[in-house]
Amino acid sequence: MTWMCGCYGLVLLVLGVMGQKLPTRDEGLFQMQIRDKALFHDSSVLPDGAEISGYLFRDSPKRYYFVVEEDNTPLLVTVTPCDAPLEWRLMLQELPEDRSGEGSGEPEPLEQQKQQITANEGTELFTYKGNDVESFISTSSPSGLYQLEIISTEKDSNFKIYSTTTPESDQPYPELPYDPRVDVTALGHTTVTLAWKPTPTGSIMGQPIQYCVVINKEHNFKSLCAAEAKMSLDDAFMIAPKPGRDFSPFDFVHFGFVPSENDFKDRSLTTNRALSNKMSRTYIPKPKVADIQNICIGNKNIFTVTDLKPDTQYYFDVFAVNTGTNMSTAYVGTFARTKEEAKQKTVELKDGKVTDVFIKRKGSKFLRFAPVSSHQRVTLFVHACLDAVQVQVRRDGKLVLSQNVEGVRQFQLRGKPKAKYLIRLRGSRKGASTLKVLASTRAGGKQPFPALPEDTRIKAFDKLRTCSSVTVAWLGTQERNKYCVYRREVSESYGEEHRRREQNQCSGPESRRKSEKVLCKYFHSANLQKAVTTETITGLEEGKSYLLDVYVVGHSGHSVKYQSKLVKTRKYC
Repeated sequence: MTWMCGCYGLVLLVLGVMGQKLPTRDEGLFQMQIRDKALFHDSSVLPDGAEISGYLFRDSPKRYYFVVEEDNTPLLVTVTPCDAPLEWRLMLQELPEDRSGEGSGEPEPLEQQKQQITANEGTELFTYKGNDVESFISTSSPSGLYQLEIISTEKDSNFKIYSTTTPESDQPYPELPYDPRVDVTALGHTTVTLAWKPTPTGSIMGQPIQYCVVINKEHNFKSLCAAEAKMSLDDAFMIAPKPGRDFSPFDFVHFGFVPSENDFKDRSLTTNRALSNKMSRTYIPKPKVADIQNICIGNKNIFTVTDLKPDTQYYFDVFAVNTGTNMSTAYVGTFARTKEEAKQKTVELKDGKVTDVFIKRKGSKFLRFAPVSSHQRVTLFVHACLDAVQVQVRRDGKLVLSQNVEGVRQFQLRGKPKAKYLIRLRGSRKGASTLKVLASTRAGGKQPFPALPEDTRIKAFDKLRTCSSVTVAWLGTQERNKYCVYRREVSESYGEEHRRREQNQCSGPESRRKSEKVLCKYFHSANLQKAVTTETITGLEEGKSYLLDVYVVGHSGHSVKYQSKLVKTRKYC
């Protein structure tokens, strides 16, 4: 605060200057004056008609000044807190009588001027405490020296100040519509659609406007700089104010004051001390990108936020930004909770009854089995008709089974009185899955699904192939089962992709045409090494391709299809 307290001396010297006037607002002329006079920028002077950014260390007030030369001057001062609530007040002190050039023409001694201004604390015009964007506005302000004092009592904080003596013509902040609310027009599990009325600044005045939407899970923001401060905590807490950013293009050199070398030294010392204190403060990590998002969408006034989490509350803010001045105005934000994920419908399994299950690609299905009677064991049959599926079984919440299943599998689960079983089936990544599932507490008896060999391929003998017949073979088991053979003529272009569609093992003979049936027969062998059967299929046309299928039918009527086989008769015999 050493350099800042010196501002009183600066102000008093200014007040003693003969014929002082407000600096020009012509940017080109002002820059020329800077070059000509080697102006020294003083950060305590507020510019007329421009927004400045500032930084406060906790409990260290800053004071800003500006001079109004004429009575009945319009005045607007706006303070925007960014990181924390601020306390600020605006004071008015009358200008000395000799400011217009009357009197001796010589300034009063410095110490005498300090006593004069200290004795006259001035009139308090406005005071505010909070984190809202607040303004002091007057249509007719008296001439005098105005002092704005600002302090943050909670923590180090960023802020913005805008002041002007021509508020009607400036209009730097976008104007809000008559209804400034942000409305939620559609709500999904992971999406929220927002809509708001356009700002008159863009739609009527034709100024360059874009809208920025801020999404987070904590609270609504009252200004865009507050949201930006949250998104870059490393800048807000670890980096001291950048030299040259917290200054006004109006300075007291413009009134005729030229600083001494000591002024530079004092200010440099204070800045270095501030930087040293700043770097010694505790590091606060930057929030994750996913915690808060700022999406600028151009001049559209409807936007759908995507990639949200289900059943989660989010806060949404919309800011109208004047891209010409980079100044923004906040709409009245809103909040919404995304919908819950659709709960999976649990299918009830009946004891001893087969249930057909369809699962979407990468999807899951839940089955529930709650035996009515007391039981010692549960037999679970799972028939994966296409690709492998993952099977998980929980008994009263405890995981008792987790395996990948291809084809037909049988599992024995230990039972408990009044136990309940939750079966989760997770489908394949390749495509949709179909299954047949059966749970039973009955001991003994015949299995509902036919037994299958480990190899369910059909073998064709090329040397036994003729122009009108093919000979094939397949493996059986020790269990006597019924095997039915079907054929279907296919085109020459029939390939692997078509064949995969035919591999649904749960599609039984009932789905085939009667004209496609070749024969049905029973066979088995006590010696698995000899459990092989062959069959010659006749009545085929020369040079044609045929798809052969073998179905094994169990005692309960449930069938399982072997892997389809593509054969072709000879063209010349």
